[in-house]
Amino acid sequence: MYVGNLDYNTTDKELEDFFSKEGTVTYSKVINRIDGKSRGFGFVEMESEEQAKAAVEKLNKSEFMGRTIVVNEARTQNKGNYKPREGGYREGRSREGGKGDLNYKLRKLRRSIR
Repeated sequence: MYVGNLDYNTTDKELEDFFSKEGTVTYSKVINRIDGKSRGFGFVEMESEEQAKAAVEKLNKSEFMGRTIVVNEARTQNKGNYKPREGGYREGRSREGGKGDLNYKLRKLRRSIR
């Protein structure tokens, strides 16, 4: 499940404890940026589909650590500039220099190593 609008100080354990009221949590993770600060969302997996559905129904729009959280089924997300159509890139963006460009990613990686 996707859990959004988390307090930026939420830990994996606090997220697990909150969801364990609805069943057995098999995985909980608050997503952090490269610098270690929370991105304000995370993911939780429950032991069964029934427990997950019950958790979504009960905990979506509930209060957790002073914030109204969003809980729903996690979906896959497309990344980068790729869009499946002729040409492969969104209009208005060149094939070179964009964030989805491999050379851009390599330059960024080299800068972070220095």
